[in-house]
Amino acid sequence: MIGSGVALVYGKYIKRPVDLTLSLLAIIILSPVMLITFIAIKLETKGPAIFSQTRLGLGGKEFKIYKFRSMVDGSEHKGSGVYSDKNDTRVTRVGRIIRATSIDELPQLLNILKGDMALIGPRPPLTYHPWPIDEYSDEQLRMFEVRPGITGWAQVNGRKNVEWNRRIELNVWYVDNVSFALDIKIFFMTVFKVFTNADNQNKEATVKK
Repeated sequence: MIGSGVALVYGKYIKRPVDLTLSLLAIIILSPVMLITFIAIKLETKGPAIFSQTRLGLGGKEFKIYKFRSMVDGSEHKGSGVYSDKNDTRVTRVGRIIRATSIDELPQLLNILKGDMALIGPRPPLTYHPWPIDEYSDEQLRMFEVRPGITGWAQVNGRKNVEWNRRIELNVWYVDNVSFALDIKIFFMTVFKVFTNADNQNKEATVKK
């Protein structure tokens, strides 16, 4: 469970209204960036500018997550590997830029409005990776007790450099310790990492091209 007292009140009654308010403001403020990104993707390659993918969310339920498309259309069925790295040839030139700056994640503000996600929370895993939902242990399943987030405790503590079991441990720790103060801390840690490109596996590829 999330906890008791102030943390319980925040998690149940305050966190969602705060997410709605901030996501609406972010969409308004960042709309020029999102429009330019949309146009740049459409001009560079064929296919939709928005990419959707099935992920696991609150209660382990499936939902469609939105991202700006950073790879060639249909690339999920091409190449090798579930996730791409800085050397993945499927990633477009625009894609390398928006990945390095995390702009590709901005469409998830719409996921927040829909109720699929929160600003802060565990990153939602794929339905089949790192493993199917029925292969999570009872302890690991606790990461699904809160809405997944655009950023989270695991992301500011290593991002993709952290192996999956440890990543899930960090997600469960967040569930046990969620609070307004912790969310603020994660938010500013995320801002710092975005501006410094810390733990971003795409940054070297962006410099090269």
